[in-house]
Amino acid sequence: MKNIRLFFISVFLAAAVSAIAGPPTYEAQPSPTPADENHRELFDYELDYTGGSSFYDDHGKFGHGDSLYNDFSYAHRFLIKGNWYFRAGVEYERFDFGGTDNGLPDHLQTVHALLALEYVVHDHAGMSLEIDPGAYFQNSITSDAFDIPTKAFVTFPLKKDKIFAVIGVGFALNQNPIVSPGGGLIWLFTDKFRLEGVFPKPALVYNPSDNWEFRILGNLFYESYRTDDVITPERKLQVHNAWVQYSEDRAGLQASYSGLKPFEITLGGGVTVRRDFDFFRAEASAKTKPAPFVKFEIVAKF
Repeated sequence: MKNIRLFFISVFLAAAVSAIAGPPTYEAQPSPTPADENHRELFDYELDYTGGSSFYDDHGKFGHGDSLYNDFSYAHRFLIKGNWYFRAGVEYERFDFGGTDNGLPDHLQTVHALLALEYVVHDHAGMSLEIDPGAYFQNSITSDAFDIPTKAFVTFPLKKDKIFAVIGVGFALNQNPIVSPGGGLIWLFTDKFRLEGVFPKPALVYNPSDNWEFRILGNLFYESYRTDDVITPERKLQVHNAWVQYSEDRAGLQASYSGLKPFEITLGGGVTVRRDFDFFRAEASAKTKPAPFVKFEIVAKF
């Protein structure tokens, strides 16, 4: 856990040096040595299932539904200089929806690039600027299904070795609002216990050993997709080729085990407090009541 404190201290020093010296000079670097503390190859697969729950509907028109989420990503870190990296990769995400045939999308998906400039210490990014250009769609990839979600954050200390602030911002052409803030506080209570009060994924974290991690967590997931024909029993929700901002707000517990190098395996569960199909430009939406969810994730770093 000492690496966590070293990570935040290093991030602060990097910010100070950058402010004094100006923009970094990018130059080619030799291949990493075995002592390189940051992994280069990053794989991640996640599977989440939220059980069925009723919609907040208009006279019972929308019925009920569940959701299945699959996410696969791969990225490679290219060393620029020191702890500065350029990360490039690809991600595929897909939601599948079951339940009442109410005219809402039965699936939503995206395939997009992962492009980021970041400062990394012990595999943790303390500063990052990431863009995820690609297609966000229901069935067909078309030119009007393209978006460029962007996010950036920076970490700096408020109390030495103890409390750190994170300031972040997100942007996408087809989200509501177009620009949204993020961030919060990280508080290191002990070497094994900390608060990561950073939105959109706040968590209370306990590491009893190097291989085990337990989290009480929240997750506010929001992403927009271009849809096809959406013809529901609700008059306001009859749209064509519209953007929907789909969201899942969750709270729960998870346990992660990293003793099977290079893999980290996570199992979790809890409550999806709300799912929302928000057709914000048509000023219409369909929301569900709470339902239980389960999560499986496997991460590999080389």
